[in-house]
Amino acid sequence: MAKKLKITLVKSPIGYPYDQKDTVKRLGLKRMHQSVVKEDIPQIRGMIRKVRHLVSVEEIEE
Repeated sequence: MAKKLKITLVKSPIGYPYDQKDTVKRLGLKRMHQSVVKEDIPQIRGMIRKVRHLVSVEEIEE
């Protein structure tokens, strides 16, 4: 079974550097408390690590 990650935007990227805002956008997050489900791959983990102070992450099994 492939693991998936539920990523939720919990803090606004306003006031943070452009690269962090861009990372949030590329994760597919546009609004506060919006969640997306992504595959658990190293590229997504790296993006999450960059904005870990803005998002919360849950592992889900599918």
